[in-house]
Amino acid sequence: MKHVLVTGANGQLGNSLKQAAREHDHFRFHYIDVNDLDLTDEWRVRQYFKENRFSYIINCAAYTQVDQAEKQPDKAFPINADVPLLLGSICLEESSFLIHLSTDYVYNGNICRPHTEDEHPAALSVYAKSKLQGDMHIIRNPQAMIIRTSWLYGEYGQNFLKTMIRLSGEKQELSVVFDQTGTPTYSGDLASAILQILIYSEDHGFKPGIYNFSNEGVCSWYDFATEIMHLLRSGCAVRPVRTRDYPLPATRPEYGVMDKSKIKNTFGIAIRHWREALIAALKNMENSKEI
Repeated sequence: MKHVLVTGANGQLGNSLKQAAREHDHFRFHYIDVNDLDLTDEWRVRQYFKENRFSYIINCAAYTQVDQAEKQPDKAFPINADVPLLLGSICLEESSFLIHLSTDYVYNGNICRPHTEDEHPAALSVYAKSKLQGDMHIIRNPQAMIIRTSWLYGEYGQNFLKTMIRLSGEKQELSVVFDQTGTPTYSGDLASAILQILIYSEDHGFKPGIYNFSNEGVCSWYDFATEIMHLLRSGCAVRPVRTRDYPLPATRPEYGVMDKSKIKNTFGIAIRHWREALIAALKNMENSKEI
């Protein structure tokens, strides 16, 4: 049985992978987070991999505080840029394969068409630049794959959906930007896609490169918030505002919709619409008493 290591295991995607892996007996999964191993400590990381061997590493570890990164590049770059380089190097040495998670923020958000994996990136924030540097470190590594995703949410951790659920019970009205467009990604669907990629890799060989993954469809943050309130049957009104009226330290892309043709065609992955995924996420949260 092949062994798979998941880093950042206590985050949104890490927890979703734990849940999804319960339904698969193709692999033996191992989970670590920062309390188990500081991935920015190269010596300790190399010692860990001398003592433990894995066929695959799924790197979910990241510094994701987009606005805080503007003040803390010294925290963002080590985990977002240096760690992928280190893990990629270890995979080459140990004949393992790396699946690294990245972000739509690396794309040029001024182009109003779905972003493809081969277009020239244009990171706008410290967070985006740190993630892009991580991508560039492993983009030519024949044993590494980059999956770029967007607007990740789910049952675990802190995210937009859980914030909206909380505020729906606290506020009568919310202001949400309508001029940032993209696609929400349910962490459960991304986890399932990664497991499908692992199975494909065992059967057909590992396919390195960059792949986009989000749910299907297009919306603004305002549209997303409005649909959440509708499904919650909340009386909280959502008011559309421009980004300039809700300034934040980090610049966000105006248009982050990604073309998913490559990942669908390569691995035979079917992707559902973001509204369908949102309904499933809320149902899972209700079943687990999260709402």
